[in-house]
Amino acid sequence: MATDERSVFSRIIAGEIPADVVHDSERIIAFRDIAPKAPVHILVVPKTESYRDVVELAAGDPALLAEVVATAQTLAAEHSNGEFRLVFNTGASAGQTVYHVHAHLLSGHLEEGTLAH
Repeated sequence: MATDERSVFSRIIAGEIPADVVHDSERIIAFRDIAPKAPVHILVVPKTESYRDVVELAAGDPALLAEVVATAQTLAAEHSNGEFRLVFNTGASAGQTVYHVHAHLLSGHLEEGTLAH
């Protein structure tokens, strides 16, 4: 896959684009969103490029999906009061703009009327 065809998340994982990384493990990276919709807005991203959205991830690797959720819970406890929303946008009309599966961890007061991007 050519560099310009890779998702922005793949390029962050490869270290080609800087990010404010708050978690980095063998299978997951998490970093602060550059356009936050809440005081805590962290993207939790599997490092694999194999899944475009959460439906594909759930079907293809449910253990990795469980790891995404567990990581989000840990990060919410570390960066907030432990309460959070976890949003997966699936499809363009639902707000998905990057087709590399990822979860939006949102905590604190959310902007009115937003579900995250």
